[in-house]
Amino acid sequence: MGGSAPRRDHRLPVETTSFVDRRGELTEGRELLARARLVTLTGPGGVGKTRLAARIAARVRRAFPDGVRFVHLSGLHDPALVPLAAADALGLYDHSAQPPLDALVEQVRDRRLLLVVDNCEHLAAACARLAAALLHGTEGVRILATSRHRLGLTEEHLLEVRPLPVPDPDGDLSAAEGYPALTLFADRAAAVAPGFRLTPANLASVARLCRRLDGLPLAIELAAVRMRVLDADQLLDRLDDRYRFLTTGSPAALPRHQTLRAAVAWSHDLCTGPEQLVWARLSVLAGSFDLETAEAVCADDPPRDAPAWPAGGGHLAAPAVRQRVRGTGPAHLTDGPGLRPAEALTATVTLPAPTPVSLRTDDVLEAVAGLVDKSVLCREPGPDGVRYRLLDTLRQYGLEQLRRTAGEETAARRRLRDWMLGRAEACERDWFGPGQPEIVARLRADRDNLRAALDFSLTTPGEARAGLHLAGTLWFHWHACGAPREGLYWLDRALAANPEPTRERARGLWVAGLLVAATQDLPRGSRYATDALALARALGDSAEAAHAEYVIGVLRLFGDDLPDALRHFEATVARGPVPGQHLSLVGLDQVELACALSFLGETERAVEVCERALGLCERHGEQWVRSYVLRMLALAHTVRGDRARAERHAREALRLKFAVHDVIGIALTLDLLALIAVERGAHEHAAVLLGGADRVWADIDAGRWGARTLTSARRDCEERAGRALGREAFERAHRRGGALALAELVGHALQEPATAEYAAPPPHEDTAVRLTRRETEVARLVAEGLANQQIADRLVIARRTAEGHVERILSKLGFSNRSQIAAWVTAQR
Repeated sequence: MGGSAPRRDHRLPVETTSFVDRRGELTEGRELLARARLVTLTGPGGVGKTRLAARIAARVRRAFPDGVRFVHLSGLHDPALVPLAAADALGLYDHSAQPPLDALVEQVRDRRLLLVVDNCEHLAAACARLAAALLHGTEGVRILATSRHRLGLTEEHLLEVRPLPVPDPDGDLSAAEGYPALTLFADRAAAVAPGFRLTPANLASVARLCRRLDGLPLAIELAAVRMRVLDADQLLDRLDDRYRFLTTGSPAALPRHQTLRAAVAWSHDLCTGPEQLVWARLSVLAGSFDLETAEAVCADDPPRDAPAWPAGGGHLAAPAVRQRVRGTGPAHLTDGPGLRPAEALTATVTLPAPTPVSLRTDDVLEAVAGLVDKSVLCREPGPDGVRYRLLDTLRQYGLEQLRRTAGEETAARRRLRDWMLGRAEACERDWFGPGQPEIVARLRADRDNLRAALDFSLTTPGEARAGLHLAGTLWFHWHACGAPREGLYWLDRALAANPEPTRERARGLWVAGLLVAATQDLPRGSRYATDALALARALGDSAEAAHAEYVIGVLRLFGDDLPDALRHFEATVARGPVPGQHLSLVGLDQVELACALSFLGETERAVEVCERALGLCERHGEQWVRSYVLRMLALAHTVRGDRARAERHAREALRLKFAVHDVIGIALTLDLLALIAVERGAHEHAAVLLGGADRVWADIDAGRWGARTLTSARRDCEERAGRALGREAFERAHRRGGALALAELVGHALQEPATAEYAAPPPHEDTAVRLTRRETEVARLVAEGLANQQIADRLVIARRTAEGHVERILSKLGFSNRSQIAAWVTAQR
């Protein structure tokens, strides 16, 4: 199969404040990346390595046809998760049986991309292994890392990020405004004290202040916030007092590596008692978090929506978790048994304990607002509202403060785990409902904190069963949202730590079996599933037994044992739902039955089964299972020769799968749409879809995923399209499909093609078509997916003008829709 054309996909952090000029480092960074494949930005904490790396990446992104991706490691502490975090950032969904790092290298072997790996210092060995594997196993991947220390590879080129230069406050200050440190201070000060600017009257004081802070950007930002209530001279005096306290003498004696710590400590001292306590408790959070999570972790009174786990020994039933995912439907599961309580840990107190402060839930919002005002917390957009983040340096300081009181850290981490478990349970109950896209977005945003909760549970005495409960509760997240590798990692650890015969273990076993099935390790998956079934029956748990039976049937289907799979699912569907069985798996029982029936030629029965399953999904507003039902209906109608119905159902299935980002489902449905296109004679359109599907499959497994029965129709489709078009024309259309980003590809597939010429023909080098400069701009914006009003806003023109440009582009190129423009632009690149 011919290789796919490159596609650009850049995912860089959103900047929420202005960037201070670092022209020299930007230029040097670009030049280093032009000649070296591994560049590491080194420097002390707070010097601005992350911002500089993002700016360098933005400057060079046009050189990387397959995109620039950013891997955030500040919230990660387990070296084994580094390859998985990189794969997640790259948009890869590995379902192979290879070791994660080997699979990652295989999937990006032929790509030209830049991977930015941020905050490597606490995972230096794992980052070095990642970099070495990518450097030795690929030719087109380059790495830009940030770390306080070098990674230690021979291929590594270093760029030292120095503090911002500061003029001599007692010297000539006539050109002082050209110094980035002073510009940064003035910019941040003006944000809290409108109207502030550098003047001859305050210039020397600001220069002296920035010099005292060693030109460290984070220290300058923290100090500038105080301009809300102080002027520059007062700020300098108070900072000098703080430094004298730390050095018992001259502030000039403070080493640079302690300058930032002194500035952070000073900011901490200026916080109120509740703000200090919230800062400390928030330090157990990894990555970003929402206000509800902050309240749950920081407040001493039980959060409004948190589960109240037992405080003593025994296995008490946990009360219903009252968390609700915004926009989701009603709960469908009964509450399970509670978990064993944690054993309190003690810590040696080496510093005087802070004065106790009791926090109510309502106090946390005020404290969070104060910390945002003081630049301790960063505010950023999230999938369902505002989220917050602690910079790594400030998180480490807060953790030190938290550890000053025995048991505080363990208590805060337990509250975080309980909150994440409650959120996961709420999401699982609401999963079979209308809010699946919101649940997907919420859990992706919370992934770092879910990892922190799982790690706490599996490394703290007395908490392991809670970890198994959490890992099993997230089955739908690991399975439906393309994260089987990580789910298996946590489940393997949790199952090893929980050998006792419990309901949590029964669930963990069948979930592990389901995830192993996704990696095609069928014997291992079968062992997990049969063990789960035996344990669930021994416990008298009919719901977990039904779940395990579903996995056993899927493994038979994947193993191409269609008659046995048919008998299995006929029995489970005939039995009907059992109390406590998740409705998603009730619906999937019917989906798998329809699949077996379709491949065995019993299409009428398959359609009847799908219609019943469709009614179940529609009654609850469910989308994920419904997308599989629609795909099965499309398959059955394809076998029956009813191409119109088949295509309608397949398009609707693809739309739903894209909404919940079910990547395997997207690939399978693209394959089916290509088959339908071949059946109606649209061979070029089929070739474009096959090219796009191959690119999606490459992001899932560098080999080929699925049972022989599930992929045989796809191979037949490819052969028929190739024969009809001829190999050269087929390869050309295939490359065109591979050049489309996922959103473009789905949009392309969802159009209503009138003829087989639906896909844009490739541009010929001698074409007479010439777009004007403005039309070229508009075409590129169309390719980015912008609507006419968005194009008008971007170019500051009237909407009617934008519409006129689009119409002229379509006319000049001989196209009939915007997806053809997008494909043409990609091919031109």
